[in-house]
Amino acid sequence: MSRIGKNPIEIPAGVEVKIEGNTVTVKGPKGTLTETFLDCVNIAQEENQIKVSIDNESHGNIHGLTRTLINNMVIGVTQGFEKTLEVNGIGYRAQKQGKKVVLTLGYSHPVEVEEIEGITLEVPNPNTIVVKGIDKQLVGQVAANIREKRLPEPYKGKGIKYAGERIKRKEGKAGGKK
Repeated sequence: MSRIGKNPIEIPAGVEVKIEGNTVTVKGPKGTLTETFLDCVNIAQEENQIKVSIDNESHGNIHGLTRTLINNMVIGVTQGFEKTLEVNGIGYRAQKQGKKVVLTLGYSHPVEVEEIEGITLEVPNPNTIVVKGIDKQLVGQVAANIREKRLPEPYKGKGIKYAGERIKRKEGKAGGKK
């Protein structure tokens, strides 16, 4: 039995949960999320809790995953999720222009990243980008796509990295005489 899956999910005040078969809709102050889960998982609402059970014990990993995804939906519509990216390097910067972020990353052209539905991009200073939204998976994917525009390199550490991420540094060429 999944240790994570057997824990009930508390529904905070102001959050409305609707379960139709294996489709769960969570509506809260920040928005609405809908997800459909596998048929082998049973989802039930009892008072102010959601309980997830499973038909067959061999699907224990799906049990825990389903419970975590529903919990992330509840957290997303109440608090939301955010990822912070740092832009490191001489001349590297980010700036917000309307609904897009323009990145100067050492290429011959500026790189533009458009906001998508459900995601907001903020640039509190030229070296920081904050990705916010209610869908944890979408926030992580958008942050990864931005990071991919210029991955951090191991010699000088230039590029876009997650806040708190440690880049394993390498020593440069020894250079010199033979």
